[in-house]
Amino acid sequence: MNDCLFCKIVAEEIPSHKIYEDEKFLAFLDISPINKGHTLVIPKKHSKNILEMEDNVFGELMVLVKKLAKHIKEKLEADGMNIIINNETAAGQIIFHTHIHIIPRFKNDGHKNWNGMEYKNEEIKEIQKTLKLN
Repeated sequence: MNDCLFCKIVAEEIPSHKIYEDEKFLAFLDISPINKGHTLVIPKKHSKNILEMEDNVFGELMVLVKKLAKHIKEKLEADGMNIIINNETAAGQIIFHTHIHIIPRFKNDGHKNWNGMEYKNEEIKEIQKTLKLN
């Protein structure tokens, strides 16, 4: 993809601060981190998001994310981790190349998590019926 920022990073047309690279994947520090050590993990082969990825490649990507998350947590002595995948604009995806955020979290880092909501009346049963996969 000629105009894809992450494809340009893979091609080394744009510099990045790599922390991992192999023939299929690349991990580098986010230039606008939530916390120091915030890392992006991407497949080198372009796909818009995880919904377009081949299942086996997604599986390999998640194994790598787990390995990197453990490494980052240990090295930075983080108290926890957020592992986030944004798919589509409504979910906050800005760069349309599959990427997974590994965000180290620390007690009292000042960041809040999402607020939950409540279902009304029998709404939860309706949603369950709509989403049930047989």
